[in-house]
Amino acid sequence: MPAGRYYVDTSAYLCLLLGEAGWQRLAGELDGGHLLSSVLLALETERTLVHLSRAGQLTPADLQNAIDRLARDLDHFALRDLALDLGRWRVMPIVSTPRSLDFAHLRTALWFHQRQPLTRFVSLDMPQNQAARELGLPV
Repeated sequence: MPAGRYYVDTSAYLCLLLGEAGWQRLAGELDGGHLLSSVLLALETERTLVHLSRAGQLTPADLQNAIDRLARDLDHFALRDLALDLGRWRVMPIVSTPRSLDFAHLRTALWFHQRQPLTRFVSLDMPQNQAARELGLPV
């Protein structure tokens, strides 16, 4: 059976990185799969890690370890840059109006999906999952 193709958004990646509830199940599902995302994954993850550190929820050592792991993990992803074609693409969920960065993730996932079907759009954000369903992505 061929490896699955998983579009991983930042919420799902942070769950794995920070060992949040459900990370083991998620890691098991993604293990051996083709991991896809937007360059936003790196940007949003680093911003969240710095925020957690400044809020006292990550020690400086934990912050550095997480940033180092992010750098290593990115080598396992096929990442698509944000490009003008995503902004010009006239695709919108039928009912939902996603936040801007979520919308960039959704259009990127749809771009990957149209080239070769995704096994699943992986997000822990329920409104984003609803918008993904409206776009015909497997959630």
